[in-house]
Amino acid sequence: MLSRELGTVEGQFAIFSRIYIEYLRHSPFKNSVDVSSSSNALKYLDPVVVSRLNNMEMRARLIVEGFITGMHKSPYHGFSVEFAEHRPYNSGDELRHVDWKVFGKTDRHYVKQYEEETNLRHYVVLDTSASMRYRDASPLSKLEYGAYLAGALHYMMAKQKDATGLICFSDTVHTILPPKSTQRYVRQLLTMLDKIVKGSETENAARTSAASALDEVAERISRRSLVVLITDLFENVSRHDDLMKSLRHLRYRGHEVLVFHVLESKTEREFDFPDVPMLFRDMETGEQVSIQPSQLKENYREAVKLFSERFRRQCIEYNIDFVELDTMEPYDKALLHYLNKRKDLT
Repeated sequence: MLSRELGTVEGQFAIFSRIYIEYLRHSPFKNSVDVSSSSNALKYLDPVVVSRLNNMEMRARLIVEGFITGMHKSPYHGFSVEFAEHRPYNSGDELRHVDWKVFGKTDRHYVKQYEEETNLRHYVVLDTSASMRYRDASPLSKLEYGAYLAGALHYMMAKQKDATGLICFSDTVHTILPPKSTQRYVRQLLTMLDKIVKGSETENAARTSAASALDEVAERISRRSLVVLITDLFENVSRHDDLMKSLRHLRYRGHEVLVFHVLESKTEREFDFPDVPMLFRDMETGEQVSIQPSQLKENYREAVKLFSERFRRQCIEYNIDFVELDTMEPYDKALLHYLNKRKDLT
């Protein structure tokens, strides 16, 4: 495919929200950004706003905060967020476990929870190939959007006390950071993501070879994990079947799989370009073609629709979650799909 290259319950959730926002005010990731206002928090789900931040830790923290605030205001009542570190005090609980600092701020009694780490292990697998650099009119390239989503997922996973790791690939797997569950390790993951994003501005990117890379990932991950794949699926057309076989390989090895298909929808799904003669260049092969967009638009849109529908059906057949994302849309959709997936596994 060618790309144009241009420059719980409502009350329980309310309890969690207050405690979590208080944590954010005093967290090791704190900075000068005001997190006390709900409206201020919600704006950090917007890629346009996130693109103006200059720190990966800040982006990850504020995206998650915005999501939590939005969930509190949303109609998703009954949805259980499972990474709170406190629960309401119940008769019979030992007073020594009451968090008196939280009582001083909320005038309510909450008990600290000392749960062991869960058995859940996560890998965020990020496509860093050349086509992921495409942005068109979006404030973020697909790689930037995917990397910031990956950062938010790492941050959220660690708060859930789950082990989280990172794998990055283009034509081959080039980065592997195994899962760990400490906040300090999250910094290491975010630093790597920041390095990858900044490197994309100057380094030559490789072509996509997702099928072979995912086969390698399947062989390298020994313990059952939730694998979250972030990619534009711009595999060579002849290898689309191989790509699905690789995802099935992950399932055969016992892993749960969640695929986030990231595109700049206006142009990559709708082929919405000015109706003037234009030169298109494949960002991975360098192949060029000169056309008038209107001549190709309907056929292109139909081909993309058929591919997406076929890929979705195959994912459903093998119990793989498939979610389409647009680089212009807020991050809450992706985070909600992740939390729903995690809920199914616990």
